[in-house]
Amino acid sequence: MEIAIITREDLLKFKKEIVQEIREVIEGKMKSDVDREWLKSSEVRKILKVSPGTLQNLRINGTLPYRKIGGSMYYRLEDLKKLMNGDK
Repeated sequence: MEIAIITREDLLKFKKEIVQEIREVIEGKMKSDVDREWLKSSEVRKILKVSPGTLQNLRINGTLPYRKIGGSMYYRLEDLKKLMNGDK
């Protein structure tokens, strides 16, 4: 049976590696959220700062195109950017 002794320096090195890996995971998640092509209704409402009723009106009058998959509404990020820039 082999006995390994762990030093304080070993623990500090391990801590730095763990923190770095956590940072990479968080940065990757944030980047993937921004690069998504389709957004859910709740995300669109947060971006536009509108109520569910206002978002529904945007859908009904054709101002903001959407796709319904199952019971969820999805909106293209491109269409949302056009709406915000006034390009329709």
